[in-house]
Amino acid sequence: MRVTVDTGRCVGSGMCVYTAGEVFDQGEDDGKAIVLRPEPPAGTRDSVRRAVDLCPAAAIALSASGTPDS
Repeated sequence: MRVTVDTGRCVGSGMCVYTAGEVFDQGEDDGKAIVLRPEPPAGTRDSVRRAVDLCPAAAIALSASGTPDS
């Protein structure tokens, strides 16, 4: 699994940080999402999927990482 954020769409709601803080953070200047771990470990993947579902701007995307456990 690979996670990306479209910062042009991000509205800085922080839902991703609240849901998967080990994978996301927010920029100090604009509050927009920052991906800390583009290929999140297996133990965080459910929370990352939840963050995708909760994002009000649909700014988070998931894709296959090319590794067998993606």
